[in-house]
Amino acid sequence: MQEPFLTPSALINELKKNKVTHVVWLPDSETNFMYNKMAADPEFLIIPVCREGEAMAVAAGLWVGGAKPVVLIQNTGLFESGDSIRGINIDMAIPMVMLVGYRGWKRHGVITDSAAKFTEPMLDTWGLNYHLIETDEDVNRISTAYMESEKNQSTVVCLLGAEYTDQE
Repeated sequence: MQEPFLTPSALINELKKNKVTHVVWLPDSETNFMYNKMAADPEFLIIPVCREGEAMAVAAGLWVGGAKPVVLIQNTGLFESGDSIRGINIDMAIPMVMLVGYRGWKRHGVITDSAAKFTEPMLDTWGLNYHLIETDEDVNRISTAYMESEKNQSTVVCLLGAEYTDQE
């Protein structure tokens, strides 16, 4: 039996379905497959940032200007972004969806990476709703996140619990 996997195309198609205009992200090795596909797609404007905390301000500014961004960072960057998330996303009630790489997450087995251990408790502390995406069958949770975000004027996180595969 083949393990289910998460492909960049499935995520990209779901973002398009939600009319995402901009991808605000901090480049990392785990998102390389997705970056290459997004960069080649004229429907997205890719906006790289130097630090994850900047992504919140950039995405909020895009939203104020009428765009529909998504933030793409890793969970370690989520921790670095804490004050931006508090001050911009929460206090200003900015509807935003974040795709967060869930470094260290294991569905089966013992989680030893502190980044994975702290991710969900941090999101709970901030009062942010989140959804786990591990396979192509889960990507519809991105649409759920956008609906929740817009309805509640809040930030919703999609935790990417699997590394992308280039098998398309």
